[in-house]
Amino acid sequence: MSEAVAKKQSSPVGDLIRLTVTLFAICAVCALLLGLVNEFTRDRIAAVEAEKKAAAMAAVLPAAGYEQTAYLGADATIDEVYKAGDAGWVVQVSPAGSFGGGLTIMVGVNRDLTVSGVEIVKSSETSGLGANAKKPVFREQFVGRSGAVSVTKDGGEIDALTGATITSRAVCAGVSSALAAAATLG
Repeated sequence: MSEAVAKKQSSPVGDLIRLTVTLFAICAVCALLLGLVNEFTRDRIAAVEAEKKAAAMAAVLPAAGYEQTAYLGADATIDEVYKAGDAGWVVQVSPAGSFGGGLTIMVGVNRDLTVSGVEIVKSSETSGLGANAKKPVFREQFVGRSGAVSVTKDGGEIDALTGATITSRAVCAGVSSALAAAATLG
């Protein structure tokens, strides 16, 4: 009987190998499935992002067309600059937000170097606090502003979001960068 019990018990090394192979197989199947999902959804995701970008551009500065323009400045927060016909420019900026979060902001700049509109395209800010930067009541404060823009705590004219001063400062920095970039193009 002891011989039968010994055959049923497996060695610790054999158990470890079996568990390793099983875990590897599960990981390989999951990676394959994720790769397939990515392959099938890549084009749709790109199309949705392009639609979102076009809608944001039209919201901040309506124009008949937008032509991407080279930005040769040193401001690393400037992602892209578009000439919006004779109306001005649309500048996409990505300032750092709170707690390592980021923002992608589309800023319309009129020919007279005043803000025509601000849209938050992407935000990884704290839900309920920094995410309030998407609300019109906050974004509308920037319309008509020029030069360096800052919150009232820093001597500016923009009322910061309650509990989200870092996000408010990030949006101000992004708008200021967009205005400075447009000034170099005009």
